[in-house]
Amino acid sequence: MENGTAAALRLGRDDLLRLLVGADYPPAVPDGPPGRWRRRMRAARPVVAPILVFALVGITIAGIQYLTDTRKLPDLLAILLGVGGVLPAVLAPFRPLLGWRIGYPMLFFGVLDARPDESWPWSPVQIVAFLFVLLVLAARTSLGVSAWAAVLSVLPAYLCVPSQANAHGVLLLFLAILIVGDQVRRRRQSQQALAEVAERSELEQARRAVLEERTRIAREMHDVVAHHMSMIAVQAETAPYRLTGLPEPARDEFTAIAGSAREALADMRRLLGVLRSEAASAPETAPQPGLVDVPELVEAARRAGMAVTVATGPEPEHLRTVPEAVGLAAYRIVQEALANAARHAPGTAVRVSVDADDRGLAIGIWNDPPGPGTGPAGDAAGQAGHGLTGMRERARLLGGRLRAGPTDDHGYAVTAYLPYRPEEETPAADRSERDGKLDG
Repeated sequence: MENGTAAALRLGRDDLLRLLVGADYPPAVPDGPPGRWRRRMRAARPVVAPILVFALVGITIAGIQYLTDTRKLPDLLAILLGVGGVLPAVLAPFRPLLGWRIGYPMLFFGVLDARPDESWPWSPVQIVAFLFVLLVLAARTSLGVSAWAAVLSVLPAYLCVPSQANAHGVLLLFLAILIVGDQVRRRRQSQQALAEVAERSELEQARRAVLEERTRIAREMHDVVAHHMSMIAVQAETAPYRLTGLPEPARDEFTAIAGSAREALADMRRLLGVLRSEAASAPETAPQPGLVDVPELVEAARRAGMAVTVATGPEPEHLRTVPEAVGLAAYRIVQEALANAARHAPGTAVRVSVDADDRGLAIGIWNDPPGPGTGPAGDAAGQAGHGLTGMRERARLLGGRLRAGPTDDHGYAVTAYLPYRPEEETPAADRSERDGKLDG
């Protein structure tokens, strides 16, 4: 019990010291990401700022006029008291502690030459400005600091207000200001906590999407590579029977090649077993699609109501010699791009371009701007952009590049170049030609 009392006293002392001599920053409630209201205020700042300046000047002049006409104070003293009464309210949004430190002594100076029959010895401008300072202080600092500020601010009321009833009213008014400011502070803290949780959730979803897409790509690559490894094993095992007159060392070499291929297949199956989900009800036995299946994909999109046109390069025979891994990646990219166009720009024309040569495959999907009442084109308008993440992962896996973004006419474009061999093995001249195809 004694330890708890000592901790409370120490905390109260620290809050009082912070109120009197502490630094104004960092605030107890940091500003979170700008919301809709704050964005609107920033946009309206060029218009609002001059209006506020004129309003503050007018309020200050009104306070000075009140002191000169009602209190009969000298002009210089009236100007000092008028400016000193408004200045804390100007500083409060930026330096609330400094604003209170200036406004609190002004409560004692503001009663100069007040008439004994006045129920409020301060000018209305000074009262409103100081109440605003207390409200901002309670909303921007901790509860202990704002409570000390309210307690100290009540002292001038009981010392300077002639009627005790009015002094009690000041106390109740300060308590109401303290409660309102504390609720504003708590709401800002809750919004900040929710924003942090939402940000962590979005990052986790994006990370999970990347992992899921990589797992899916690994499964598909297993099917592609396993086919070739199986062919190598079969050819190596049957070579001694198909080729007559082979020496014994050559037969042993074919046997070793077949054994290495089968060991590689076993290792790949074990690795794939780790990647597969335990909740899968049945293994996927359907063959993986490829570049030759793109026309069927486009035809399905047309049956769904999309206006899709396809253009191939000047040498379409290259399309039949595209490696399976490249063809699979191209099919998935076209599939995801068409799905995005149907989801975010329904009813618009979509153009698909496929151009292959002996070094790589260039593909592009463009859609026109969406019509009124529909969302923006492209997967960037989606919830988390997982489709774009998957497409980029597929292109990066093959050493290629993918670009996605709005076009000059407010449409959307997805372009990719998928090389047949790794980037480091591609000559500089071929890379520059590849980049030209990607831009085009």
